[in-house]
Amino acid sequence: MIKTDVLIIGAGPCGLFTVFEAGLLKLKCHLVDSLPQPGGQLTEIYPKKPIYDIPGFPEILAGDLVDNLMKQIEPFKPGFTLGERAEQIEKLADESFVLTTSRGTKINAPVIAIAGGLGCFEPRKPPIENLAKFEDKGVEYIIKDPEFYRDKRVILAGGGDSALDWTIFLSDVASEVMLVHRRNSFRGALDSVEKVMELAESGKIKLITEAQAVGLTGNGKLTDVVIKHRTQGEFSQPTDHFVPLFGLSPKLGPIADWGLSVVKNAIEVDTLDYSTNVPGIYAIGDINTYEGKLKLILCGFHEATIMVQSAFKRIYPDKKLSFKYTTVNGVEGFAD
Repeated sequence: MIKTDVLIIGAGPCGLFTVFEAGLLKLKCHLVDSLPQPGGQLTEIYPKKPIYDIPGFPEILAGDLVDNLMKQIEPFKPGFTLGERAEQIEKLADESFVLTTSRGTKINAPVIAIAGGLGCFEPRKPPIENLAKFEDKGVEYIIKDPEFYRDKRVILAGGGDSALDWTIFLSDVASEVMLVHRRNSFRGALDSVEKVMELAESGKIKLITEAQAVGLTGNGKLTDVVIKHRTQGEFSQPTDHFVPLFGLSPKLGPIADWGLSVVKNAIEVDTLDYSTNVPGIYAIGDINTYEGKLKLILCGFHEATIMVQSAFKRIYPDKKLSFKYTTVNGVEGFAD
């Protein structure tokens, strides 16, 4: 059986940063993730997607952020169990937990930090009758490598950050970019909205609001998207790719059966330390919920920082925790 101080479920950015913050307090971590590599959604879904709200980085690719986080935690030598899903937990007489994975791996820890992002997820698909017929034949729900769209005609649909960010990025990659959104207003960051509007005004992209894709045509491969506009009616738009970006549909999976307080597929936490209703189990990042919650990576980093302080006190109730600045003591000193 593997033994550790903090068992982290989810090796996405918040889970990885938890290793760093725990390492500063000399707490050992072990991460479990159903994906075969660290990074979570950033690695699996959009490694080439630019991220704009990480402090100190005006722009950084998702995959590069993961690489940096891995370098940052290297001194603390965390353990990884990848390609295995967290299935069951058992609480022992000493108040510690034993987690059993989908492949039977057992890990013992006094503290569990759930950093599972959206949990198990799948893309939300638009209600287009023959959509499945063109999947991987011109229809994609995830942009992994923008070079795939080099000099191609692309129609994106959606009004959130992903749709806006990829519209901006692909405007310098694809030969034609069109963004279709059913409303006049967008849900994404205001700066991204302004950039998209500027690109549309300059003619670099086509922006169609109050409209939605309602049909697809092609002979074995996508050739056209049928778009229905609120006032102009239906028209056919030639394209090579259609990418609907309507977010992900989250499911907690086995975690939902662990006795945690769950609201709308998210785990309720106390913002004092991001603890759940089960003592010793915490939840950070997109998987948790509380009043005023913002699903941002930087917010998850904050939650991880606060959480490990509480975890230390639970593991070592008789030890005095003295907070130290890495700028004074250095990371290497903490890792010894």
